[in-house]
Amino acid sequence: MSTTVTPLTIQDAELLITEASRAAEAAGVTVSVTVLDAGGHLLAFRRDDRAVLISGETSTRKAYTALQLNTPTADLVDAVQPGGLFHTLPTALDRPLLFIAGGVPVQRDGRLIGAIGVGGGAPDQDHGFASAAVQALA
Repeated sequence: MSTTVTPLTIQDAELLITEASRAAEAAGVTVSVTVLDAGGHLLAFRRDDRAVLISGETSTRKAYTALQLNTPTADLVDAVQPGGLFHTLPTALDRPLLFIAGGVPVQRDGRLIGAIGVGGGAPDQDHGFASAAVQALA
């Protein structure tokens, strides 16, 4: 018996961006937010004009990393240190990964359907904003 899982929709992506942005604004932080679908394609993006320009690339790479490894990027920081499980992984892929907190996979019914990345605040803040958005989607 096959179970079909509804993919991440544009409406889901807009909700993720709204919730992450709302959490960031409540904390007084300006961020960029990227949402990718399960295939790693850009589904939605928001960059506040007050955000540092690089925050857009940062949010996208955080989302991509969380999607590729199906793990919050906050949980991967130690894995890329010398001797860590993924020490050589960043150079093994076509697209560079970013092991800084702020990328969170999005799952539905236990299956990976996409990822969100937040950039612009401190790493622990970005992780909190992304996690709050994913919880709002559940």
